Amino acid sequence: MDPINRTIRRLSGSNEFQQRYEMMKKEISSDPEIQHFLQKNQNLLARNAADQGMIKLYEFMTRSRKCADCPSLAECRNTMKGYEPKLMIQNGYIDMQYAPCPKQIASSEQRKTEKLVQSMYVPKDVLNATFDHVDVDNQTRMKALQAAEDTVRLLVEDPEHYKGLYLYGKFGVGKSYLLGAIANELKKQNKASFLIYFPEFLKEMKQSLGDQSFSGKIDAVKKSSILMLDDIGAESLSSWARDEVLGTILQYRMAEGLPTFFSSNFDYLELEHHLTYSQRGEEEPVKAARIMERIKFLSFPVEMKGKNKRNT
Repeated sequence: MDPINRTIRRLSGSNEFQQRYEMMKKEISSDPEIQHFLQKNQNLLARNAADQGMIKLYEFMTRSRKCADCPSLAECRNTMKGYEPKLMIQNGYIDMQYAPCPKQIASSEQRKTEKLVQSMYVPKDVLNATFDHVDVDNQTRMKALQAAEDTVRLLVEDPEHYKGLYLYGKFGVGKSYLLGAIANELKKQNKASFLIYFPEFLKEMKQSLGDQSFSGKIDAVKKSSILMLDDIGAESLSSWARDEVLGTILQYRMAEGLPTFFSSNFDYLELEHHLTYSQRGEEEPVKAARIMERIKFLSFPVEMKGKNKRNT
């Protein structure tokens, strides 16, 4: 140990080491995030904390933060892949820990929801959709694409924004494809979303009552950062599915202000009529109105018209 200490003392006394050290200090002190950290915590830091924490500060400065220099999670260049450095104070001195980065959080959330809900039943072309390939052969599709792009921008720029889109129109006009394009665009911005084909999801929820997985699956859906319910209204609805599944999901998301998107063949009024009547022919307008109140709170209606692309 003594020879190592003598070597360090000898190096620290050399002009070359001192010049490099001063250059490093200057570079560190010019980092805006480090400046903010030191100013914010100046009353908590010991007198020589900045000097003693120089190595920690340098490591923080040279690592990628908020995925700024990482093209993908697989290419992360940080010491711990998928984790970014966070400065902290320990007993008056500077320390650092690694926390999940936005890409890691998005990836973990996506894996978690996919594990809990196996049957999303979303077609491959929808999962691979992009804004660049959205067909804008008429004005309604063009307006829908613009609304989608604007909504993505709001979700990225404003963490408080919660209002998604309610895309409605006849069969094959591109509603599901546009939902997929929104999901993929959000993914580029490190925003995790969960897209499910709603009629098949209801079937799975009914089956999950027998294997005790209902609670975990509905929690995964209702708590997902950004939820997309594709083809709502296409299902043959029971009172249980409407109130205990759809109602539970929408109530939670409305209360928490979580972004939610929908696609449907029905407009708001037609969907309310659909929700009013159960499989048994029961007429429950109050419960249907309650569901619609939540859908309207969570979304902005956008109509899509045009030829049925599935027949071309």
